[in-house]
Amino acid sequence: MASRAGPRAAGTDGSDFQHRERVAMHYQMSVTLKYEIKKLIYVHLVIWLLLVAKMIVGHLRLLSHDQVAMPYQWEYPYLLSIVPSLLGLLSLPRNNISYLVLSMISMGLFSIAPLIYGSMEMFPAAQQLYRHGKAYRFLFGFPAVFVMYLVLVLSVQVHAWQLYYSKKLLDSWFTSTQEKKHK
Repeated sequence: MASRAGPRAAGTDGSDFQHRERVAMHYQMSVTLKYEIKKLIYVHLVIWLLLVAKMIVGHLRLLSHDQVAMPYQWEYPYLLSIVPSLLGLLSLPRNNISYLVLSMISMGLFSIAPLIYGSMEMFPAAQQLYRHGKAYRFLFGFPAVFVMYLVLVLSVQVHAWQLYYSKKLLDSWFTSTQEKKHK
């Protein structure tokens, strides 16, 4: 073995690195996917906190009705969407398959379902805004339906990517457990 300051070891030209151990691909994939899932969970947490702040300001009437409108009905069940994210976050440090599966299932129930309901609930208001240019709910001077549809689209993308990466991570974990059983 060559030292940093000294010459290369005798009898080698430096091309004998092929025999060295490398980190298995599913471990590399696991680390990368965990990082991506954490980023998405933190983005979801920011969206969730903004939604909670909007709902608190709307209910307590801290600002006028013209500034912050009352929440839509879909926003209440969407508050439960923090549960799948927390389960997903808890599953990552110890590769807990059960928590990750629970996170994926509950994400459909507590995150995706309220977003689908929200898109249907807000559709008449969006249609009225598009056809007649009239809005009755406002969020800091902007039509609330427009702002909330932007939040809805962003949330759907975050949850869809989170589900995608969670499925790939689950497959990666199953690959590693299957290889351990064969040994």
